[in-house]
Amino acid sequence: MNIKKLFFFLSLSGAVLVSCDKLDMPPTDSIDPTKAFRNLNDLNMGALGAYAPLDYTLIETGAIVSDEVMLPTENTVSNTVTHRWMYNSSYGSVTSAWNEYYLVIDRANRVLEAVPNIPVTGATQSTLDQYQGEMLALRAFSHFELLKAYASKYDGDGMGVPYMKKHELGYPARPTVQSNFEDINADLQAAKDLIPASFNVKTRITRAAVSAIQARVALYAKDWDKAIAYATEVINQEPLAARNDFGKIWIDQSNAEVVWELARVPGDSKIGSAFFRETGEIVLYAPAFKLLNTFDRDNDVRFSSYITYDQLRQDNSGGKKSAYLIKKYNGGDPLNLGLTDIKLFRTGEMYLIRAEALLEKDNSPAGITAAAKDLNELRRARIIGYVDASFPDKQSLLDAIYNERFKELAFEGHRFFDLKRRNLPVERLPQDAINASGAVKLEPTAAQYCFPIPSDEMSVNKAMVQNPKY
Repeated sequence: MNIKKLFFFLSLSGAVLVSCDKLDMPPTDSIDPTKAFRNLNDLNMGALGAYAPLDYTLIETGAIVSDEVMLPTENTVSNTVTHRWMYNSSYGSVTSAWNEYYLVIDRANRVLEAVPNIPVTGATQSTLDQYQGEMLALRAFSHFELLKAYASKYDGDGMGVPYMKKHELGYPARPTVQSNFEDINADLQAAKDLIPASFNVKTRITRAAVSAIQARVALYAKDWDKAIAYATEVINQEPLAARNDFGKIWIDQSNAEVVWELARVPGDSKIGSAFFRETGEIVLYAPAFKLLNTFDRDNDVRFSSYITYDQLRQDNSGGKKSAYLIKKYNGGDPLNLGLTDIKLFRTGEMYLIRAEALLEKDNSPAGITAAAKDLNELRRARIIGYVDASFPDKQSLLDAIYNERFKELAFEGHRFFDLKRRNLPVERLPQDAINASGAVKLEPTAAQYCFPIPSDEMSVNKAMVQNPKY
């Protein structure tokens, strides 16, 4: 079933904001949740409806504001303000994720509120538990994505995002980041206890997917022991893709090492459209030379899977077009260029999470050796003829891990937030900033280092506080 088609569930139980207090009449254009969710099938439809709004919003935005892409001069039509760090609280490219994820959260909460009213027998209890677990995990994941994008900083005392545990209207304030982490982790643990180990549909949240979310959350929270433990759970269950299979992941011919993905079929949004436009063959964003320079182009399977070179574009463009193109999201169907499943979690990321956590937990020679083992294992899986590297100290290995994240997770929406985790500036090479209007270095002290709370939220929610300097 194509879950992107189930938008009708938006109308379930109180989607209408019109007040009927003066007439003392119930609204007539919403559905009583006790009638909307009557059995397990209804609950499953509601769960699919909760997944439906998930898209590539933060993947696109995270790439555009980072140093992993450049803005070709041929792009005069799309998101140039965002790439140039000129956005504010009214700019949809950096604020739309707020609405997207809170819509997911609201739908998940409606399903969760219906769970106690669904009649089940002993044989169907595990299915009910699965749906409940999925929605708890989806709620946690969505809040984490919001936290990643809109937290004032990732330290525990930073301003987080409202954590919505039920469907309601109100004026939620911003709790601390630490409070967000506690709520996220509580939902994830409850979800993991409910989702059966036998459930293995990768387009929905499985127990392995919960572990992957937990690992990423622990990394941001600097809870190194948990990051190691949860990443290991995923690694043990989902091995790295064979080198010959890696490229097939991106054209949907293999789901090796994919832990959770969003399925896309013709008619759905195309993640490739974030980087190129088929009409007129306009490249919106091209791979930055800063990223290109990190690859072993002849031997690294990631280079050939992620990037292509078109000499004709260079020869016929008068220098206005990029010859290096992002291939990662072309998809496998030339009639639907840019349409491919959206990979949210992969085992490659788990190796890098565990390497970083091992190093941060123990930077002694033994700790450095353990962390380097994970980095080297990932590199061997990706690079033909790779010879294991050794590292003399913590900083050299940490730099190598971040450089590997830069390559491994390119265009997957991590780079900007990785820099933010380390309080490092976004720095572009001069040749990557030829069309960036001087946007070469974004310091952590700049307003745009954090995404702004949407202006609509600020105008309606009297308890909301904007991020600094907006």
